Amino acid sequence: MKADPLSAQFAALADPTRRAILARLSEGDASVNDLAEPFDMSLPAVSKHLKVLEKAGLISRSKDAQTRPARLEAVALKSISEWLDHYRRYWDSSFDRLDDYLRNLQKGKDDGQRH
Repeated sequence: MKADPLSAQFAALADPTRRAILARLSEGDASVNDLAEPFDMSLPAVSKHLKVLEKAGLISRSKDAQTRPARLEAVALKSISEWLDHYRRYWDSSFDRLDDYLRNLQKGKDDGQRH
């Protein structure tokens, strides 16, 4: 069975180190050495994280240069955002209903105090 891209993307994002790598790449392309700098881990360990991100389509790596810089693939993040938008609309609607309920509840309290 072929894994769907969204599952691979969420699995890749489940790790805080990979999220930090993506945050760094949002500032621009970077080499493995650059990406490893803030972490207390070996270059091979960082490379493994990059492979997971690359397999999920969240980054790409240049094959031209010896340093193989990594680049953020924003299109993949857009698909995640679009998937989350459905749930964002659900929560916005739920909060709107809660606001209405609380407003009506407060209005009932205010009306009861005037009598």
